[in-house]
Amino acid sequence: MKFFRHRRRTVLGLPAFALLITVAGCSSADDSASAVVPSPEAGVAKFCRELDRVLPSKADGRSRRDPEPASALTAGWGDPAIILRCGVVRPSKMDDPEADGVEVDGVGWLLEKQDGGSFRFTTTLRKAYVEVTIPKGRTGDGMAPLVDLAPAIKKAIPEGIAD
Repeated sequence: MKFFRHRRRTVLGLPAFALLITVAGCSSADDSASAVVPSPEAGVAKFCRELDRVLPSKADGRSRRDPEPASALTAGWGDPAIILRCGVVRPSKMDDPEADGVEVDGVGWLLEKQDGGSFRFTTTLRKAYVEVTIPKGRTGDGMAPLVDLAPAIKKAIPEGIAD
């Protein structure tokens, strides 16, 4: 008789176990990229929403895969993700006269090597600051992502000095 009770508990436990596996498999604890969403003022946010609308579906040959949480102020491509954030605050490094900068297809960028080997590029001389982080391991591709993003930035973010 005890054997029957034990078996019944096991049978009842299997559906619960299956449900647990299903829920765990669908949870948001996957390998999705994440990005802190900037909080720019309204005028800058308008430029960023336009940028989101015209961003390419591919950057450096990788498909767009936006980070969490979803926002018109962030975008991503590939895995590990190239992350774009629009409306970031002006980096203090821009005050350094010896800071590294590059121009890619008519868009100026401040270049900052990050701890851990990634690179962060922030637009210069635009009405909104756009930051692109290229993760370690993807930096061997050079500045190809910036080449792909430049037309959208030129179209959506006017030249000038961000407030």
